[in-house]
Amino acid sequence: MSLPASPRLIVLDTATETVHLALATPDRVQARALDGGARSSATTLPGLQALVAQAGLAWADIDAIGFGRGPGAFTGLRTACAVAQGLALGLDKPVLALDTLMAVAENARQTSPALAQALADAPDTLLWVLQDARMSEVYASAYRLDPVTGWIQATAPVLWPLDHLRAQVQSGTVRCAVGSALTAYPQAVAGLIGPFVAEAQPRGEALAALALAAWSRGETLDPALALPLYVRDKVAQTTQERRQAALAPAGGAA
Repeated sequence: MSLPASPRLIVLDTATETVHLALATPDRVQARALDGGARSSATTLPGLQALVAQAGLAWADIDAIGFGRGPGAFTGLRTACAVAQGLALGLDKPVLALDTLMAVAENARQTSPALAQALADAPDTLLWVLQDARMSEVYASAYRLDPVTGWIQATAPVLWPLDHLRAQVQSGTVRCAVGSALTAYPQAVAGLIGPFVAEAQPRGEALAALALAAWSRGETLDPALALPLYVRDKVAQTTQERRQAALAPAGGAA
């Protein structure tokens, strides 16, 4: 069975402190942001239901469920995957596993004309996404924006301690970057060149753009094969580690 060229897609990401949702239909994208963190499991489904109802659609009209697979907060990634799988299985629809850090890059491109122009002028530019991972660490990955095919992942997402991030910036490996780590750890990223977008997040409009691109490439998955992307093995600090973190200087200084 061929896939519709103009699908109706629901997308969600709960990898950060904010729940980002969107509904992409042939004529528009509706997005909303809700309180996340501990509330994500309680706000995500009602938020999606509201998007579907406001568009005058029924759940049966949805063609696929896209979700941010990470990296990000452990509980958040599990929530997004579980919600996507549950909806997809109940509706007998496929899922689209989306790169959360790539969504941050797309959000930066959508919201910063200067960055969009810089990427268009120099397609070989490596745009690093640096998201605050807490515990004095960052999620990092680099992307290129191909003018024809769209975003290409240049490096796999990894977890960096601040001293490694600082070394990558000082060596010139990381030059152009976006993401929440830019404001969370300003001393570690001192020396970056612009344009950069610190407030970039995996917002609904960006998720929808990635989902539509993935759909057009036929990258749908059976819900049973959907998995979160974890890059941190350790998800909790010891009491001593929490005490040391509380005594550390502000701004992520070593």
